[in-house]
Amino acid sequence: MLEELLTQIRACQICATSLPHGPRPIVRASDSARLLVIGQAPGAKVHASGIPWDDQSGKRLRQWLGLSPDEFYNESQVANMPLGFCYPGTGTSGDLPPRPECAIHWHQQLLQLLHNIQFTLLVGNYAQRAFLGNRAKGNLTETVQAWRDYLPTYLPLPHPSPRNIAWFKRHPWFELEVVPALQEMVAITLGKDSH
Repeated sequence: MLEELLTQIRACQICATSLPHGPRPIVRASDSARLLVIGQAPGAKVHASGIPWDDQSGKRLRQWLGLSPDEFYNESQVANMPLGFCYPGTGTSGDLPPRPECAIHWHQQLLQLLHNIQFTLLVGNYAQRAFLGNRAKGNLTETVQAWRDYLPTYLPLPHPSPRNIAWFKRHPWFELEVVPALQEMVAITLGKDSH
């Protein structure tokens, strides 16, 4: 069932006419995966490589999680489902928002087949708004500060983009408090030996 659905998603053409670079849905999942990473949408580099988080943002995200590339890309453990599966193109201040069609057509079907997910990371404002709904706070900073409120199901994270360096500098509590807790929860979820 899951493989069939992933094949359908990867062949999706629903919003092909709205994508300046054409469709290339990026998704990785397995029914044994225990950790789910929900980001916004692939960027240009990921669109080119076809590998989720294959850019500077992904490098920082893996550092936050305490995972090597091999661990992060082991889809039997870690599933990657962006809010929008395809690169939406660039706007005036960075990439355009994720297209809404993916969530409408694919997300519920996919989530229903991921039976073993124990912990979901909501990376960036779009993912937080989509999955937390009215439980999300007034802005991303407040939502991330309230991270304990969403456990054990979700953990909201800022987007690890190099564009957000100023945010990381203004909010040192994130690296001091949230990242160590995140690494511990990821290690527990994936059954890694904690050092």
